[in-house]
Amino acid sequence: MSKVSMPGKIFGTVMSHGVKGRMLTKNELQMLTEARDMDELVTRMKNTVYLDALAKLTKPYTADKIENALKEYLVNTHAKMVNVSGGARILSAYFVKHITWNLKMILKGKALGKSYDELLPKVNLRAEELVGRRDLVVKALVSKTLDEAVSSLAGSEFAEDVTKAAAIFKDKGDVRIFDVYLDHVFYHDLGRAMNTESQSLEAKNIVSVDIDSYNVLAVLRGKFWNLPPEEINNLIVATTSKVTKDIIQKMINTEKISEAIGELSNTVYKDIVPQSQTSDIDAILQIEKGFEEIALKRAQSAFRTMFSVGIVLAALKLIMVEVRNLSAIASGVEQKIPGETIVSKLINIA
Repeated sequence: MSKVSMPGKIFGTVMSHGVKGRMLTKNELQMLTEARDMDELVTRMKNTVYLDALAKLTKPYTADKIENALKEYLVNTHAKMVNVSGGARILSAYFVKHITWNLKMILKGKALGKSYDELLPKVNLRAEELVGRRDLVVKALVSKTLDEAVSSLAGSEFAEDVTKAAAIFKDKGDVRIFDVYLDHVFYHDLGRAMNTESQSLEAKNIVSVDIDSYNVLAVLRGKFWNLPPEEINNLIVATTSKVTKDIIQKMINTEKISEAIGELSNTVYKDIVPQSQTSDIDAILQIEKGFEEIALKRAQSAFRTMFSVGIVLAALKLIMVEVRNLSAIASGVEQKIPGETIVSKLINIA
């Protein structure tokens, strides 16, 4: 059981407040969305805390290149946070998210018949380099087909879930299946980390929303794909006191997706249950967005305490959201989408 030392908590707290203090304001984000082209966007971004992150970019600038540079910045910051706070297990568990992100990109790409050259610009292997997993992801990336990519992961912790996902994809044809099954690997580990490292209430508050969100959405998506109940059951990771095993079971046993969603009305998440009749997929997307907003609020409120792993985790969550926003801006500017449209799609951190 990894207890984080007091100096670790102090350094982590100081670093986290520094990170939060340097986050871009609404006005700064808006200014970026108003860039006329990619050159102007990069020039404007270099006037922010992201100067060093973008220093290695080469022209012609693309959204993929910018996103890649931002991902590298995120990974490096995450690694620094793990070191500064003395290797908190929860922070290390979240590091796996970067690796699953790449594998999702690669496997979905292979499923859609994309080539190595198409996928390469979208993959950043910095996280894998830091934890000695580069070969694993490169083997999947250079595979010619989806089956070959799945075989390349044999013997890794992803093997079983990826094999199932590929089989279901061939039947259902929805690439989001890879998201759910790779998330299963990550959340399974995160659930174990949460149960071993419970000394930080703030960390637990943040992690439990992520776990509830994963479990609920895995059930709803599993039902959407008509997966058998036992298969949906296999996707469930450690449950929390807010969405108990019992509630999850009731959701799995319902006939319709709308009835499964109805079970959420008996939990603390009742406010994110869609009020109007929408299609099943729209309802699932609304719930996903609702969970994201709750997770963000939890991260922001963690800053009220001092010297806890929760603050470090909260700062990490905020950077992840900022990187998502900046990637969305880069993509919007590249596609010549009007600034106000891009702004309306951003996640509000302030």
